[in-house]
Amino acid sequence: MFRRNKAFILVLMATIAFTGFMLTKWSNLDNVDAREDSHYTRIKTFTESLSLVKNNYVEEVDENELVYGAIKGMLTSLDPHSSFMPPETFKEMQIDTRGEFGGLGIQIGIKDRLLTIIAPIDDTPAFEAGIKAGDKIIKIEGDSTKDISLHDAVSKLRGKPGTPVTITILRKDVEKPMDITIIRAIIKLKSVKTRVIDETIGYVKLTQFQEKSAEDMRKALEKLEAKGITALVLDLRNNPGGLLKGAVDITSQFLPPGKLVVYIKGRNGEQTEFNTSNGNKFYSYPMIILVNEGSASASEIVAGAMQDWGDAVVLGNQTFGKGSVQTVIPLSDGSALRLTTARYYTPKGRSIQTTGITPDIVVKLDTEKGAATHQIIREKDLDKHLINETVSDEEVDEQEKNEDTDIIELPSNLQDENDSQLQHAVDLLKTWRVFKKL
Repeated sequence: MFRRNKAFILVLMATIAFTGFMLTKWSNLDNVDAREDSHYTRIKTFTESLSLVKNNYVEEVDENELVYGAIKGMLTSLDPHSSFMPPETFKEMQIDTRGEFGGLGIQIGIKDRLLTIIAPIDDTPAFEAGIKAGDKIIKIEGDSTKDISLHDAVSKLRGKPGTPVTITILRKDVEKPMDITIIRAIIKLKSVKTRVIDETIGYVKLTQFQEKSAEDMRKALEKLEAKGITALVLDLRNNPGGLLKGAVDITSQFLPPGKLVVYIKGRNGEQTEFNTSNGNKFYSYPMIILVNEGSASASEIVAGAMQDWGDAVVLGNQTFGKGSVQTVIPLSDGSALRLTTARYYTPKGRSIQTTGITPDIVVKLDTEKGAATHQIIREKDLDKHLINETVSDEEVDEQEKNEDTDIIELPSNLQDENDSQLQHAVDLLKTWRVFKKL
C-alpha cells in the first residue's frame, strides 16, 4: 500500500464529501470557474442536507456519525475495495498488517448485495466451526446484513477474545439458514511455514503478506538451504495478499537484483515501477508455485512476476483476479480512506484484474481423497468491481467458459498423499532433477 504526498492528502480531505470532484489541471480560466462553481454547488447541497437532518430529524443525531455515514456512502459507490475507516477500524487495520488481530478468521466480500465468505483462514475459529467459501452471512447476532458495508460487518464480527458471536448463513445445497456460534479469538497468523519433502525438495507455505513476511521468508530459506534442498515449492494457495512491499521483497529473494516485479498505473497514466532489491541474496532453485482461486493480490504479483520471467512454473487453479492498488490515506481525526488509486501490471504488462493468473499447468484437487467442493468466489463476482482494460469482453467470456462454477476446497489438514496439486509439483521437480542429469 502507498501513501500519497501531503498536498494530495490535503486536497482529498478538503473535498471528502463529494463523489464527482476531479483532481485535474485546467488551462482555460473559464473552465476553472465553471468547475469550481459546480464543486461549490455540491458542497452547498451537502451542507444543506446535513443541517436539515441535524435540526429536523425526529430524534437527536450525532453530527460525527452523519458525516462518517456520508463518507461511507461515497466510498461504497466506488469499487469493492475502497472504503472509509473510522479511527477504531483504522487502528485494527494497522494491527492486521502486523499479523495479529482479534476476530473469527474469515475473508469477506459483497456479492449480489449479500455479505459473502471468500474463504476462511486456516486454523482459526471460523475454519474450525466449518465455515466455507461461498457461505452468505444474512444475519449477525440476529441483525440483517442487507446492504451492510464491509467495515461495518467487520466491526460487528470482531470483539473481545473469548466472547461468542452468532452468524446466520445460507449455504448452497442446504435448504434452511443455519445459525453458527463462533468464539472470537486473537488471530495470530504465522505467515511462513516450511518443511522438507523427499529429502531435497523444500516446501514453503506463505499464508499472508505482512510486515515481517519477507524477513520470515529469508530465515526460512536459509534453514532449508542448510538442509541441502535442491528444489522448492512455494505454496500461495488461499493467500489473500497483503502489503505490496512484502510481495516485492519476497520476489527479490527469487530473482536477480534490478528485475521488474510489478508496475502500477493510476488514472493519469503515470507509471511507477517496483524492481527487485539490490544486494540481497536470491535463490535460483527449480521452483513451482502453487496457486488457487484463493490466491489474490500480492500472491498474484509474485506468481505473475515469476511466470513472466520464466523462473518458476505456476501450478494449480486460476487465481482470484484482484489487480488494483489501495492507498491508505490517514485523515486529521484519526480515521482514514482506503482508496483504490491504481491498477498493477506484471512485468509483461498483463493486468490480472478480474482475470487472474492462469497456471502453466492446471491441476485440481481430488475429491476422492478428502477434499470437498464449494462455490467459487472471485474478483469478477464482487459488486462494482473494476474492469480489466487490457483484455476484450470476448477473452473474458472465453475464460469464464473454461472455469468451473464450483472449486475444490483445500483443507488445512490435507495430508501430502491426498494433495494432488502438491504431489504433482513434487513429481515435476523430481523429473526436472532426472532430466538435468541427462
